[in-house]
Amino acid sequence: MTAMTWTVRVDPQLCLASGMCAGAAPDVFALDTEHARVLPEAIEPDERILDVADACPAQAITVHDGNAVIGPRRD
Repeated sequence: MTAMTWTVRVDPQLCLASGMCAGAAPDVFALDTEHARVLPEAIEPDERILDVADACPAQAITVHDGNAVIGPRRD
């Protein structure tokens, strides 16, 4: 059985380069000149990353569990 991992993506067309994600999770996000990027290919499930996706001012971050988009969370 394989371990469950999430895939995190940043849409460069939406990203405003606010740096919020890199500040909150520098192990997962890096801020380049024009937009943020994701550092690891896959991450262990981490509630903190869902919080970052929820807080992104441009809603540019998506968190995927397999084929399902689980973040940002919709209320």
